[in-house]
Amino acid sequence: MSPPFNIVLVEPEIPPNTGSIARLCGATDSVLHLVKPLGFSTDDRYLKRAGLDYWKHVTIIYWENLEEFLRAQDENSIYFLSKKVSRSYTECCFKPGDYLIFGKETKGLPEEIITLYEDRCYTIPMSNPNIRSLNLAMAAGIVLYEAIRQQKR
Repeated sequence: MSPPFNIVLVEPEIPPNTGSIARLCGATDSVLHLVKPLGFSTDDRYLKRAGLDYWKHVTIIYWENLEEFLRAQDENSIYFLSKKVSRSYTECCFKPGDYLIFGKETKGLPEEIITLYEDRCYTIPMSNPNIRSLNLAMAAGIVLYEAIRQQKR
């Protein structure tokens, strides 16, 4: 049986974000994919603290780079989330097993990925132009729970 969803973090940089997302994945039985290089050690105490004692309940898969990850996936099951596009994540029809892909905290996803997969890119709309972006863990939670909500219809 495939997991409900997969959260993919491309080159995450901030340990507490990854820890919080790991906890989110544990709570939803989703799989966490970490695409290297990581901006921290997985032994980092902040990473462990953010995930609390839930690490044993999280399936984590490591990838050497984004190209390796993408080669291993069905293009029809990958969705990229970026502030650099305008189509809302609520327009996407998610299916169990899909991959929700988020870029690194400081730069987001690479421009070439957004261009190459333009039809598979979505954003979380924000009303206030003075706010550059949402916290990565919050963004992952918003999109993952929308994907889960869609399955309950």
